Amino acid sequence: MTAAAPEEQRGADPEGERPPRPSGRTESGGGRRDARDADSGLTRAYLFAQRAARALVRGVHTNWRRSLHLRVISTTLVLSLVVMAGLGYVLISQVRSGLLDAKIATAVNDHRAGLNYALAEIQENETGDRDRLMYNIVSELAGRSGDTGLYGVVILPSVDDELGWVGEESPDKQLDLSVPERLIDQVGDSMGDQQYHTYARIMNEAEGTEEPALVVGAELTHAYELYYVFPLQHEQEILDLVQRTVVLVGALLVVLLGLIAYVVTRQVVSPVRSAAQSAERLAAGDLSERMTVQGEDDLARLAVSFNDMAGTLQEKIQELEELSKLQRQFVSDVSHELRTPLTTIKMAGDLLFDDRDELEPAMRRSVELLQSQVERFEELLADLLEISRHDAGAATLGTEPSDIRDAVMKAVGDAEQIAEKRGIKVVMRLPADPCVAEYDPRRINRILRNLVVNAIEHSEGRDVVVTAAGDRDAVAVAVRDYGVGLKEGEEHLCFDRFWRADPARVRTTGGTGLGLSIAKEDAALHGGWLQAWGMPGQGSQFRLSLPRLAGAELRGSPLPLVPPEFSLGRAYPREGGEDHP
Repeated sequence: MTAAAPEEQRGADPEGERPPRPSGRTESGGGRRDARDADSGLTRAYLFAQRAARALVRGVHTNWRRSLHLRVISTTLVLSLVVMAGLGYVLISQVRSGLLDAKIATAVNDHRAGLNYALAEIQENETGDRDRLMYNIVSELAGRSGDTGLYGVVILPSVDDELGWVGEESPDKQLDLSVPERLIDQVGDSMGDQQYHTYARIMNEAEGTEEPALVVGAELTHAYELYYVFPLQHEQEILDLVQRTVVLVGALLVVLLGLIAYVVTRQVVSPVRSAAQSAERLAAGDLSERMTVQGEDDLARLAVSFNDMAGTLQEKIQELEELSKLQRQFVSDVSHELRTPLTTIKMAGDLLFDDRDELEPAMRRSVELLQSQVERFEELLADLLEISRHDAGAATLGTEPSDIRDAVMKAVGDAEQIAEKRGIKVVMRLPADPCVAEYDPRRINRILRNLVVNAIEHSEGRDVVVTAAGDRDAVAVAVRDYGVGLKEGEEHLCFDRFWRADPARVRTTGGTGLGLSIAKEDAALHGGWLQAWGMPGQGSQFRLSLPRLAGAELRGSPLPLVPPEFSLGRAYPREGGEDHP
């Protein structure tokens, strides 16, 4: 209130009244606001209509792609419309041609009869009043129009400065104005009484509309020309009736054809849809799914063949499941049964190993070999039990939020002695910020330890680089060696059980041949990826990618699968096609 007082004083006149301009500004501002509100409303309506149109187009496109029923019916309707349009055009054209040809023939005959009558009258009254004679001829001829319908009679002089005569019985006294100039020119240039005809438009004074007409003309004498004007309204009405009939019949036929296509297509599509649904349920694991067999036609034979295939497939899958179950049970039983003698052997071996210094050199070496092979045997049994749990679907996760950097340092620490023995340096490239994700530390530590040990074994004395990184959705660890590498296709084979790149190569670190297979299963159990890249003589790289949240879908990895030096040089396919296993 206080701040507004000076403005009122500055804007007031000497008598203390406010000038009208502030009020004008307020009204103008209100008008602009109203205009902006209106524009905003129009914009919202336009955007809403645009979204609705796009949704409609998408819906139609989706239904068109997915529905065979819709495509067949739509195609039938379109083809029916095209055929009916063509047939209707031909039919109407034939009717129009027939009507006009009959009208022209009748009009020419009437005009010829009138022309003969007029010539006879002129020859009999050569010395009489010319104007009276022409008037009588026109009146007489116009009165004869009862047989072929109403028509007009016009006699025009060949000399431009004279008027013509129109019969009293004619519907329009200005028919001479309806005779086309092109017909007058044709008749004027003709020799003798040759007839010409053309089409024109005449005015219907009663209704105030123009109507089509047929005009026939010929030379009466060297000074006069006789024209008959035949209105085509009756023919036009007949043609309109035919057109309406053709359109109505065509529309009914198209609808009937659409209904027929719907019924026929439904008889074919319904069994196909049933077969597709049965196949989907069968693919989803419902091996008891069968199709209903009706009749003995082709679709019935399809149903019988489908049911036979489903039955055979169910039997084979059951056999394979039983065989796989027996194999898993055998591996589990053997592993458990071997634990008891293995424990006894290990106890005896530990006693001998502890007293190895008191034995002869040859015996001491034998005891050391026995100890190492017993340890390897124990690891093999543990891996076999783990594989059997994965095969049986009994493997479980104990996830907890953990920093992937801790898992990397623990795996490198566990492999430190092996690296020192081989004179290899393991380089860690870890981010400064924590890379926390929800995973099972025991399984992830086992994966990373296995990758680091394998890299050391195949590094050919060169350094091993372990890199970790994370982004908003995932964490990843890449283990890179510069040793023998992998040949093309071996980046998938290396995860097979007991697979070796070189069968002649011995396992110097006591591996069981199941480490990468178990690592692959552990990564998949987390919803992650374990992938490999390699090139002969250039080394290899294994990448473990995990989602930050347990159960989340992994869409990408923070680290490239292909090392940057190869990705930039395009020596190997880029990562774009490799991120998804």
